[in-house]
Amino acid sequence: MSSRTTDAPPAGSLAGAGLTQAEAGRRLARYGRNEVEPPQPTPLHQRVLAQLRDPLIMVLLGAALLTIAIGDYPDAVVIGLVVVFNTGVGVAQEVRADHAVSALSALSAPHARVLRDATPHEVPAAFVVPGDTLILGEGDVVAADAELTEASALLVDESMLTGESEPVDKAADDPISAGTVVVRGRGAATATATGSASALGRIAALLDTGRGPTPLQRRLASLGRVLAAVTIALCLLFFALGLVRGLSVGTMAVTSISLAVAAVPESLPAVVTLALALGARRMAARNALIRSLPAVETLGSVSVLATDKTGTLTEGRMVVQQLWVPSGVVDVSGTGYEPTGDLTRAGKPLSGEQLRPLKELLTTASLCNDASLRPPRPGADEWRAVGDPMEAALLAAAAKADCPDQTVLRKTCPRFAEAPFDSLRKRMTTLHHLPDGNVLVCLKGAPEAVLTSTVLAEPPELLDEARHQAALLAARGFRVLAVAGTERLVWDLPVEDAEHGMNLLGLVAISDPPKAAAAATLTACREAGITPVLITGDHPATARAIAVRTGLVEDGTAGQVVTGPELAAAPDTDVSGVRVFARTDPQQKLDIVHAWRARGAVTAMTGDGVNDGPALRQADIGVAMGARGTEVARQAADLVLTDDELSTVVKAVEEGRRVYDNIRRFLVYAMAGGTAEILVMLAGPLLGLPLPLRAGQILWINLLTHGLTGVAMGAEPVSPQAMHRPPRPPGQHILAAGVWQRLIVLAAAVTAFSLTAGAVARAMDLPWQSVLFLAVLAAQLGVALGLRARLFTTQNLFLPASVAASALLAMAALHVSVLQSLLDTEPVGWSGTGLALAAALAAFTAARLMRGAFHRRT
Repeated sequence: MSSRTTDAPPAGSLAGAGLTQAEAGRRLARYGRNEVEPPQPTPLHQRVLAQLRDPLIMVLLGAALLTIAIGDYPDAVVIGLVVVFNTGVGVAQEVRADHAVSALSALSAPHARVLRDATPHEVPAAFVVPGDTLILGEGDVVAADAELTEASALLVDESMLTGESEPVDKAADDPISAGTVVVRGRGAATATATGSASALGRIAALLDTGRGPTPLQRRLASLGRVLAAVTIALCLLFFALGLVRGLSVGTMAVTSISLAVAAVPESLPAVVTLALALGARRMAARNALIRSLPAVETLGSVSVLATDKTGTLTEGRMVVQQLWVPSGVVDVSGTGYEPTGDLTRAGKPLSGEQLRPLKELLTTASLCNDASLRPPRPGADEWRAVGDPMEAALLAAAAKADCPDQTVLRKTCPRFAEAPFDSLRKRMTTLHHLPDGNVLVCLKGAPEAVLTSTVLAEPPELLDEARHQAALLAARGFRVLAVAGTERLVWDLPVEDAEHGMNLLGLVAISDPPKAAAAATLTACREAGITPVLITGDHPATARAIAVRTGLVEDGTAGQVVTGPELAAAPDTDVSGVRVFARTDPQQKLDIVHAWRARGAVTAMTGDGVNDGPALRQADIGVAMGARGTEVARQAADLVLTDDELSTVVKAVEEGRRVYDNIRRFLVYAMAGGTAEILVMLAGPLLGLPLPLRAGQILWINLLTHGLTGVAMGAEPVSPQAMHRPPRPPGQHILAAGVWQRLIVLAAAVTAFSLTAGAVARAMDLPWQSVLFLAVLAAQLGVALGLRARLFTTQNLFLPASVAASALLAMAALHVSVLQSLLDTEPVGWSGTGLALAAALAAFTAARLMRGAFHRRT
């Protein structure tokens, strides 16, 4: 809530003069424009330097310098392009993410009606100042935090700020917040806070928080440091051993540098970027738009999914689901505001006589009603509510019971007086002329305000039964209305005096029902090892009811619902055992996300309102609703759901796991190959092969294996077991869970098979160095195919095609004269080619065996 500024005038009537134009100008100079100032953007050069400080990028830069030193300019250009592309993508992602706060200024009402010099003026919202008298009407977006001085049947939608799904009644002296929307009624308010001091401004301050590196970025940074140290150590060892064997310093220097380039998987950033980009494209086809590429992989790490209620677990529209009349309970089917559905009792349709009291109930509720329904617009398929969503739900239910259309009712029973609903009376009454000249009194309101002997002329037993039924419905999370009516011969007294001696027509149970797929989606989350948590601004009973109906918590389970005030009173509450948080404010949503992250969880947070912005920004993955979400939520999020379906998040998690599996698969392949090349160079002399491979041959192998083939591995389809295993621990190293074991075994296998082919070729008096060159390359291509999760899948034909292309280029190196002179190779004949193919087949078999041994871990 906002507090009144020291020099704001006392709240007065709309009939007052308001501020003068001169005073408004002085206050504008003092307080500034009614806009939320975004943080200063980070300079471009600082963004670029931050990207280049990544350890793996630094290794690649070193590799580029080394290739330049040995004169391999084409390879240096390739490595440089990878670095430039990766850096450019990272910078673009940062710039796009920083737009979240700036969207708040666009959220405010573009214009506001204010009273100045005793005359209403329409001014840009940016020029509203503390002390201005705001004139509010239906459909207006409130331009500033204010205090109401007048209110007539004023109903305000605060969901974008509080998460509360139901509009709130406002009376004089109540506060009203910037960014909220007037649903019904009219009023006047004195502006008390604008810009950064308003509710929107405070949320902007919460949004201005930095976000740490993603799990993938942390893992790759750690890998880069280890890889750099190991590579340098091995190359120095090889250099020293060569000198000991009497080889020249120049030869050993060039060869050591070539080994360093081979050992570094310089195409890793390209593979990661391609895998993320392909994942983002696949997600877009499944109604999930990624705004930050690293978020694709982070989704696969999600262990906690914090979801809001309205429109995510629920339909986001009020629906009458049950009716109670003295003859019993009736179920109402149908979704949204579409006026189609059935009324049933115990699953059976009602007869004409059974429908009579229900029609009377719903007809009365339609007359005591200020809302209306609008049919779908061209190209849309949803009916829309105009006015109070609860009243619109009553109209839809009346249509399902075949009650007269509201337009017909208003003509045959015109309203001539009313006592509007307010927070004190908690009921609404309307008077209508009947065709026979009598007066119809229609009343609806909260059960506690209607089910009393002062209002109803009913037996005490019936009133007790109605109260009992209302309590049962409320405990199940329904918003309950009691409806009453009666006829008078004439009436010329105040409307409030007609609220006695009335007949109880029944109770109406209204709620925002859960989506049909909500329960199945939460079950899928749990099967994937993801803990779903509900965080909402709604009432605890409503939140619990939805949680029970969707299977988030079990009915009767205690201790799983905690409110915002309870969190504030006990900030050290262990959130790990809580599944439902109700009555939370934006800061508490942020605190809940922080608490889960402090426990090592990778969090995904869904939301659609301004109040969700800070938590979306701070979570590892922010997920915004695209259709109904505010621009602030969409800009703060990493993932935008175009269909507003929570099940789409599960699909996105599957894509994230696919991406991570492909990155790990590439690391096994690339690092096993690089390690094998070093081992071949170290062990070859022990087998009588003095200098197993020349520098140019090492670089050619590296280009063919880490180029198209390596990149193609980033497009592999998802593993069948991806969504039936728990998310990987956030602190798990990227080479853990069996990866480094496979890497070592495959490196040893490629080394052994290649050296065997070379030794046999030497014994057969074949050009053994060219045979060894071909065998090392072929064995690595065999590993690439052997590591596939789905060996004969047609979903990624790019991989077998790239393997075939690399094989052809390998043969070209032996038969094209230009390449022969460049790489110092020669034809090896059918025998040499057969030895290389044998090495490839053996490496393929080893990769399949390794995959079978570790398939449960990846």
